[in-house]
Amino acid sequence: MTDHPIPLSALNQYAYCPRRCYLIYAESEFKDNIHTQSGTEEHERVDQLQHEIKNGVRVEFALPVWSDEHDLTGRCDVVEFHPDGSVFPIEYKLGRPKQWLNDDLQVAAQALCLEEMLQLDIQTAAIYHIKSRRRREVSLSAILRQQLFDTIDAVKKLLAQAIPPPVTPDKKRCEQCSLNSLCEPELLQANASIKHLADHLFDTDY
Repeated sequence: MTDHPIPLSALNQYAYCPRRCYLIYAESEFKDNIHTQSGTEEHERVDQLQHEIKNGVRVEFALPVWSDEHDLTGRCDVVEFHPDGSVFPIEYKLGRPKQWLNDDLQVAAQALCLEEMLQLDIQTAAIYHIKSRRRREVSLSAILRQQLFDTIDAVKKLLAQAIPPPVTPDKKRCEQCSLNSLCEPELLQANASIKHLADHLFDTDY
């Protein structure tokens, strides 16, 4: 195990942008925007609930989970415990009902923790999209599980670094990121371009 288990949310952040993940979890930088604030408020509303029974299904809210094997810790927004013994983690998200790998990785990590804690297999999880009130099922396939393991390893290596990684090349993600003003991607990219020009200033083939 590492000294500090990886928060499940760090896997989501890494898949969205490794630099954002580093700033939040290695340098403790965070800043809300309208998207993150709305998401936080919805999660807090769900977390205020405790548990309930619906049609024989026990529903637990804000359930703490962890994995000693993979050094993970966090909590599930919702976990359904069905009469047949199956367990179904559900992650609440504010955005559109579209498949995002970072969301799938996060709920897959929740399932991984539950599998270790409860000693059972989980084949399916779900993302609940709050605005549309639609649930999208996530198949915990061998491919997704391997992507999850690769991401866990990558996050461990990332957070052990002394300096943050470079800016993501996906400018759309930068535009929507609440850490844009802290990260300053445009300035970093401009500095990188200047350095590149300086390094090759006297190259005859440049």
